[in-house]
Amino acid sequence: MHEYCLKAWVTGRVQGVGFRAASREQALKEELTGHARNLGDGRVEVLLCGERSAVDRVVRWLWQGPPASRVTHVECEKVDATPPNTFEPS
Repeated sequence: MHEYCLKAWVTGRVQGVGFRAASREQALKEELTGHARNLGDGRVEVLLCGERSAVDRVVRWLWQGPPASRVTHVECEKVDATPPNTFEPS
């Protein structure tokens, strides 16, 4: 089965507020694989691979983020990626 993979770029106050760790926690709860990485421009890049409905649930969560974050925008793009075996730490 070919898994659905989506890459999201999250803008706002998302670095230094536990966003990557919280994203990983949400992804693992939904049994997704991927990664969450800080980008040099202040955004966080999140790759989510797995069942589409689970990916969609985590994307909805990205708009909220952890309590200390302040998300202003989430841009998503479906990608053809080889899904990692786990949710990789950044």
